[in-house]
Amino acid sequence: MSVLKKGMSSSTLKILAIVSMLIDHTGAVLLERILIQRGWYSAAWQGEDALSQFYHDNLFLYSTFFIMRYIIGRWAFPIFCFLLVEGFSHTRSVLKYACRLGIFALLSEVPFNLALYGTPFYWEHQNVFFTLFIGLLTMFAFRSITEKLKVHFVLKLPLYAFALTVGLLVADLLCTDYDSRGVLSIMALYIFRRIKWQQFMAGSVTFLWEFPAPLAFVPTAFYNGKRGLKMKYVFYAFYPVHLLLLYLVAYFCGLV
Repeated sequence: MSVLKKGMSSSTLKILAIVSMLIDHTGAVLLERILIQRGWYSAAWQGEDALSQFYHDNLFLYSTFFIMRYIIGRWAFPIFCFLLVEGFSHTRSVLKYACRLGIFALLSEVPFNLALYGTPFYWEHQNVFFTLFIGLLTMFAFRSITEKLKVHFVLKLPLYAFALTVGLLVADLLCTDYDSRGVLSIMALYIFRRIKWQQFMAGSVTFLWEFPAPLAFVPTAFYNGKRGLKMKYVFYAFYPVHLLLLYLVAYFCGLV
C-alpha cells in the first residue's frame, strides 16, 4: 500500500514486467514442451473426447501452464510498451536508444529461437526487441512530423498515417513478436501520453484481443514519473540471458 501511495517508479514497473515475462517464458519453454511430450498435440488431432481426457489426466500441469502463460504472462509486454513511450519522451538521444534496442534485438534472436523453437535460426518469428525498435522509430517519425513541419495539423495527417502504416507493415513483414498489434499499441500509448486516463484507455483498447493484458495498465496508472533504481541494462541483458538459460534447462531435461 505504501508503494501505491508513493507511486511506482519506472524500475518498479520494469521489475514487475520482467517477473511476468520470466513466468510467461518458463511456461512456454518448459511446461508447454512437457505437455507436448505427454501427448497434447496428438490428443488434439484425435478429437474432442481425447483432448478432454488429456486435460483431465494433466489437469494440474495444464492449469499451471495456462496461468503462467495466459494470465500472469500477459502483463509483461503492455508494461514494456508503456516504459518505451516514457523512455522515448525523456531520452537525451533517440539515436543511442535506437542503437541499444537494435543491438539487443540482434543479440537476442538466437536465444529467442533456441528457447521457443529449438533451433538457432527461425525466420517466421522475431523477438520482441524488434517490435520495440520499430515502435521507437515510428514514434520518432511522428515527433519529427510534429516538430519539423510548420503547417496546419490537418495537412500533417496523411504523413502520420503513412508513418504508422509503414511501422505496422514492417512489423508484420518481419513477423516480430506481437507484430503490427504491438506497434499499434505503442503508438496509441504515445499519441495519448499527455492525458493519463486517455492513455490508460487507449492502451487497454489496443490489447482487448488478449485479455487479461489490459489489466497490465493498472500499475502504470500509479507511475510517479521517477526512474527509481538504476537498471538501464538489466532488461536488455535479462531478455537474452533468461531465454538461453531456459533453453539449456529444457535441453538437459530432454525436452528439446
